[in-house]
Formats: sequence, structure tokens, C-alpha cells
Amino acid sequence: MTPDLLAVPVTRALLSVSDKTGIVDFARALADAGVELVSTGGTAKALRDAGLAVKDVAELTGFPEMMDGRVKTLHPAVHGGLLAVRDDAGHVASMTQHGIGAIDLAVVNLYPFEKTVESGADADTVIENIDIGGPAMVRSAAKNHAWVAILTDPADYAAVLAEVAAGGTTMATRRRLAGKAFAHTGQYDSYIARWFAQQADGGQDDGEQDELTLRYGENPHQQARVRPDAAGSAGLPQARQVQGKALSYNNYNDADAALELIAEFRDADPTVVIVKHANPCGVATAATLADAYEAAFACDTVSAFGGIIALNRAIDAATARAITGIFTEVVVAPGADDEALAIFAAKKNLRLLLTDGLPDPHREGEVTKEIVGGVLVQSRDNGRLTDDMLRVVTKRAPTPQELADCRFAWTVAKHVKSNAIVYAKDGSTAGVGAGQMNRLESARIAAWKAKDAADKAGWGEARTTGSAVASDAFFPFADGLMAAVEAGATVVIQPGGSIRDDEVIAAADAAGLAMVFTGMRHFRH
Repeated sequence: MTPDLLAVPVTRALLSVSDKTGIVDFARALADAGVELVSTGGTAKALRDAGLAVKDVAELTGFPEMMDGRVKTLHPAVHGGLLAVRDDAGHVASMTQHGIGAIDLAVVNLYPFEKTVESGADADTVIENIDIGGPAMVRSAAKNHAWVAILTDPADYAAVLAEVAAGGTTMATRRRLAGKAFAHTGQYDSYIARWFAQQADGGQDDGEQDELTLRYGENPHQQARVRPDAAGSAGLPQARQVQGKALSYNNYNDADAALELIAEFRDADPTVVIVKHANPCGVATAATLADAYEAAFACDTVSAFGGIIALNRAIDAATARAITGIFTEVVVAPGADDEALAIFAAKKNLRLLLTDGLPDPHREGEVTKEIVGGVLVQSRDNGRLTDDMLRVVTKRAPTPQELADCRFAWTVAKHVKSNAIVYAKDGSTAGVGAGQMNRLESARIAAWKAKDAADKAGWGEARTTGSAVASDAFFPFADGLMAAVEAGATVVIQPGGSIRDDEVIAAADAAGLAMVFTGMRHFRH
């Protein structure tokens, strides 16, 4: 294998692109550098029309393009030139014996399958836009990136030309391009798989998206399907799945919970939400997405394993590396850069969904639930907290930082199953207690989780020390409040409205807490 520092000179390049952006100028620069150009079909025509000398792939293979262009590059003369290990004596002997020339650079992008589907084309046209030879060449070149550079994105043309002019492509560049290449083919295959799944479920008629049958429901003995909103929205059914197998019922349910919560932070600083079984187990806002992820993950490193992650910004490489440090089921974000896509591509079981922005957390709508003999219908919980709603009820008022922590904890608590208790400090959850039959137990569980996280991280104290605590409904007794005091909370945000409010307020005053009432409840059953 070639040393990392060795630059590989480019003497022959294979160009076969659907997206011809910049290809003529790029090919001309290669030709000026003495690189032999080999090409196919429409790409070869475009280069010849520009006055460039191009060798047709048929000259390498000895076979013409056939079957309406379905067969042209699937030949040992092409793939041998891409896959040959140049310092392997056996490979070199095979190349010599069969007259196979090395290909040092492949420039390939694929038939416009997604655009063809979106154009409303018939099934036969869509199928003809399933690229076969292209992905094969991309994968061959990427596999042999020790010797071959693979270009799938015109944005990389300039950087590669600079290296060609300097003597050859570097290992660092070839490795980076290989990662992008596998992300490119993985994304392409996911489009095709989703189209076939839709066709198997009836396709699309009258401009509406039909239901998609899922493998099963919450449990294997249950049937399930997803029915996309025909009007469209920034939801999961409309998201672009870049990689990973199809979503299950539970994936949809949990990822939707993560998407609903991250939408609350769509205008905030970089924020990351980690959800497990439809409950947030870590939420944080920080200067960078990577920092936000680390803070959210630290809240509950056990529950985060196999969880769902939602982000309010396009994912960068540093964040992708952090996320792929453990097993994650689904990642949802409004975008991801090329380096992040390449990093995720190495985790084939990770499902990556890119949405068209984030939904409006305050949008109107209805929520339905089937019950025996009927259906319950209610409006969405799109209530928002405003300054005029906050009422300080204790002798001590919260500091500005405490109030900010209160708002953060309150926002998260809205998305935690009742009874919900959330501790937060400095823009990060410290402990989450969810779904208990009484509020005291939720407060104790959240505090215990915070202590466990501190012990695992080796912190001197739990992050509940000096934290804000939010309760989705009023404290019916002072015992839940006192559990928060024991955990180290210094400020409380809750709806108020209990017949024992005076007792709870007195307990807060005695403990030196600040407490604000919102007058709004956020039960989530």
C-alpha cells in the first residue's frame, strides 16, 4: 500500500458525469497538464465539442456501448484500471497480460434519479435513470483510493487540479474524496429504495403521497403504516433519507418527538436534542453543535445509546464524529456538510434524515387518539411562554441567569411525558424525570440521573447544583419541591394553581428558592 505522504501523479482520467457543471474547464486543465482523457456518451461529446481530444471507453474495452447505453463501462478494462493495486506484482502482471491501463482519476456523478422522480416521469423513465455503471465506477475508485482519486462533486475540481499541477493527488485528499463518494452512492441508493417502497405500496396518484407500509408497529404482532401529509410540511415523511434502512413505527414516533422539541429551538444558538422512547434524555444549547452534543450526551450517557438525535443546524464534521462515537438509531437535521455525510456513511445502520428547515412549534393543528367507541380530538399544545405570564411568587426573585435556565427547563419539560420534572443549568439539561405516577418520584429520578451522570463523568458535583427545575404541572405538595432542594436547585418554574400553593411557596421561601408561576400547564400523556 502506498505511503500516506506519496502523491500519485495523474496520467489518465476517466470522466463520465450527468451533472456537467464545470466539466469542460476541468477537463481542459487536465489536458493542459498532459493527462489523457477517457470518457463516455454525452460527456465525451461535450468535451469533443469543446475541442478536446478524448478517447472513448469503447476503445479501451473493445466493445461499443450497447442496449441503449445500459452497458458501456462494466468491463475489466475499466474496473481493472480503477481497482489495480499498483505495487502488487500480481495485479501488475494481470494488467500487463490483459492490456489494462491504470486510471488515476475518475470523475463520475450519477443519473438524475431523484429529479426524474420529482418531475412526475412514468415508471419506465424512472427505471432508466437508475445508474448502474456509474455507482460501480465510483465504488471501485473509492475502494482503491490508495491509488485513485474519485471526484463526485464539481466543488472539488479546483482543489484536485491544484494537486495535479503540484505533482499528484495526496492521500489525504483521496481519502476525503472516497468518503464523499461512498456518501454519494449511499444517498443515491436510498432514493431508489424509497421509490421502490412507494411503488410497492401503490405509488403516487393524483399528486398525493400514499401511505407507506412499515415492517410492523410498536411490536412485531402489530401492523403499521405512515400516511404523509399531502399538503407537505417540514416533517419526517417529507424528509430526505440520506442513508440507513427504512424507518420503523418506533423510529417515526421517537424521531417525531425529537423533531417537535428541536423545533422549539429553531431560532436559538446551536442546539442538540437526544430522545429515547419519545422522551428527551439530554438537551443542550452551546456555541457549537459539537459542544451542544457533548453537553446533551453527558446528561444521560446510558439512555443516549441507540437514541434519536435532532439538531437545529446543518451538521458539521466535528459533530458527526461525536455522534458516531456511539450507536445512534436516527439523526434528524436541516442539513449536513459533505464531510459530515462522509463520516455518517461509515455507519451504514445509522439513519440520516435531512429536513427542509424545521417546523413551526406554534403551528395550528389537531391531535387525535382512538379510544374504544370513538376518537379523542384536541388542538396541538402550541402554547408559548411570554414575559407577561411569569409571576414571581417567592420573596426572592430569580437572577437573569436563573430565569434563562427556567425558560430552557420549561421548554424541555413541555416535551417530557407527565409527570415531568426537568433540571437545567447553563443551557443544558442536568436531569430528566418522566412518566411517573407522582411528581415526587419524577423529581427524585431526575436528581438521581444527574448524580449518576456526575459520577460517570468524574465531576465534583451533579449539575443540579445551582440549577433551575421545571414542573409541567403544579406541585400538589411541598415534598416534590423539597426533593428539588435536596438536589441543589435554586429556582423553580411551575404553573401554580394548586390548593396548596401557599404551602409550596412557604417551603420555597424557607429554602431560599426563587419561584415563578406560569399559569400554563403542559401535560403530555
